[in-house]
Amino acid sequence: MSDTPEVRPPVVTPVRVIIGLCLVAPFVAMLWVGSYAKTDPAFIGIPFFYWYQMLWVPISAALTMTAYKLWQYDQRSPTAPQGGEAK
Repeated sequence: MSDTPEVRPPVVTPVRVIIGLCLVAPFVAMLWVGSYAKTDPAFIGIPFFYWYQMLWVPISAALTMTAYKLWQYDQRSPTAPQGGEAK
Protein backbone atom coordinates (compact mmCIF):
# COMPACT_ATOMS: atom_id res chain seq x y z
CA MET A 1 0.00 0.00 0.00
CA SER A 2 1.15 3.51 -0.68
CA ASP A 3 1.15 6.36 1.83
CA THR A 4 -0.34 8.89 -0.57
CA PRO A 5 -3.66 10.34 0.58
CA GLU A 6 -6.82 9.54 -1.33
CA VAL A 7 -7.72 12.27 -3.81
CA ARG A 8 -11.38 13.23 -3.65
CA PRO A 9 -13.25 15.38 -6.15
CA PRO A 10 -14.25 18.85 -4.92
CA VAL A 11 -17.61 19.08 -3.18
CA VAL A 12 -20.12 21.63 -4.48
CA THR A 13 -22.19 23.08 -1.64
CA PRO A 14 -24.73 25.94 -1.69
CA VAL A 15 -22.26 28.15 0.20
CA ARG A 16 -19.59 27.56 -2.45
CA VAL A 17 -22.08 28.40 -5.20
CA ILE A 18 -22.82 31.73 -3.47
CA ILE A 19 -19.06 32.34 -3.15
CA GLY A 20 -18.68 31.77 -6.87
CA LEU A 21 -21.53 34.13 -7.69
CA CYS A 22 -20.02 36.83 -5.46
CA LEU A 23 -16.72 36.56 -7.32
CA VAL A 24 -18.18 36.35 -10.84
CA ALA A 25 -20.73 39.19 -10.55
CA PRO A 26 -18.21 42.07 -10.91
CA PHE A 27 -16.65 40.45 -13.98
CA VAL A 28 -20.00 40.02 -15.68
CA ALA A 29 -21.04 43.57 -14.80
CA MET A 30 -17.83 45.07 -16.20
CA LEU A 31 -17.50 42.85 -19.29
CA TRP A 32 -21.08 43.53 -20.42
CA VAL A 33 -20.13 46.95 -21.75
CA GLY A 34 -23.31 47.39 -23.78
CA SER A 35 -25.31 47.70 -20.57
CA TYR A 36 -23.50 50.86 -19.45
CA ALA A 37 -22.03 52.39 -22.63
CA LYS A 38 -24.13 55.55 -22.46
CA THR A 39 -23.93 59.04 -21.02
CA ASP A 40 -27.36 59.33 -19.38
CA PRO A 41 -28.29 59.39 -16.54
CA ALA A 42 -25.56 61.71 -15.35
CA PHE A 43 -24.77 61.90 -11.64
CA ILE A 44 -23.49 65.28 -10.38
CA GLY A 45 -22.30 65.98 -13.93
CA ILE A 46 -20.47 62.65 -14.34
CA PRO A 47 -21.65 60.54 -17.30
CA PHE A 48 -23.21 57.16 -16.49
CA PHE A 49 -20.33 55.29 -18.17
CA TYR A 50 -17.86 56.55 -15.55
CA TRP A 51 -19.90 56.56 -12.35
CA TYR A 52 -21.28 53.08 -13.04
CA GLN A 53 -17.75 51.68 -13.22
CA MET A 54 -16.64 53.57 -10.11
CA LEU A 55 -19.72 52.31 -8.25
CA TRP A 56 -18.53 48.76 -8.87
CA VAL A 57 -15.26 49.38 -6.99
CA PRO A 58 -16.85 49.33 -3.48
CA ILE A 59 -19.43 46.75 -4.60
CA SER A 60 -16.62 44.45 -5.76
CA ALA A 61 -14.77 44.96 -2.49
CA ALA A 62 -17.90 44.11 -0.50
CA LEU A 63 -18.62 41.01 -2.60
CA THR A 64 -15.01 39.83 -2.28
CA MET A 65 -15.14 40.32 1.50
CA THR A 66 -18.44 38.43 1.62
CA ALA A 67 -16.94 35.58 -0.41
CA TYR A 68 -13.93 35.45 1.92
CA LYS A 69 -16.09 35.36 5.05
CA LEU A 70 -18.29 32.64 3.53
CA TRP A 71 -15.17 30.63 2.62
CA GLN A 72 -13.94 30.89 6.21
CA TYR A 73 -17.35 29.76 7.45
CA ASP A 74 -17.38 26.87 4.97
CA GLN A 75 -13.93 25.71 6.06
CA ARG A 76 -14.90 25.76 9.74
CA SER A 77 -18.20 23.92 9.33
CA PRO A 78 -18.14 20.30 10.53
CA THR A 79 -19.51 19.02 7.21
CA ALA A 80 -16.72 20.61 5.16
CA PRO A 81 -14.25 18.17 3.62
CA GLN A 82 -10.96 18.26 5.50
CA GLY A 83 -7.65 18.81 3.75
CA GLY A 84 -5.74 16.00 5.41
CA GLU A 85 -6.44 12.37 6.06
CA ALA A 86 -6.71 11.09 9.64
CA LYS A 87 -4.42 8.21 10.55
